[in-house]
Amino acid sequence: MGLKVRAKEQLIKVGKYAETYRYVMMPELYTALSQEKVIKEAALRSGVSRGVMQACWDAAGEVIKAWATEGHSVALPGLGTMRFGLRAKSVANVNDVKSSLISTRRIIFTPDMDLKNELASTAINITCFDRDGKEVKRVTSTDSGTVEDPELESNESTENGGTQNGSSNSGTNTGGNGGNGGNGGNGGNGGDDMQI
Repeated sequence: MGLKVRAKEQLIKVGKYAETYRYVMMPELYTALSQEKVIKEAALRSGVSRGVMQACWDAAGEVIKAWATEGHSVALPGLGTMRFGLRAKSVANVNDVKSSLISTRRIIFTPDMDLKNELASTAINITCFDRDGKEVKRVTSTDSGTVEDPELESNESTENGGTQNGSSNSGTNTGGNGGNGGNGGNGGNGGDDMQI
């Protein structure tokens, strides 16, 4: 089994490749699995009843929500950790610090090594479509399987000031993640936003 990706030939409207057609890759949209289906499957795999699994699921969700909103980085068993963060404008004068500088609140998930290794070793199957929607090629991945690390990315984006998870770093984010330039990447961040 592998991850499915579509590469569709699209007209790029902005950026370096504006007014040219390029193949843009994006993951296939999978259907969202309902909580009920996940609980049923977990109950089958663990040998406990669905009612017990539902109670455990609900309790774990409440604990994770409560602790994360108190500022803790909370372990998600077998998956990694989750914590809240934010993006905010930086100011030179302490008298200018106010809550309106916060542009977004974020949920930051950091996968554990087992999950990252599983993703890195999973094949990616790419199906290419031309601008008319006709399938023109199929490719199976031979890339290095590098998995993005949100913790390293956040540290790099704050290398000239700011704080990361309570520890002091130096840095403001001056447009981290970059513009998407037609390659399906992340959109650019605003100016001097800091990620915490």
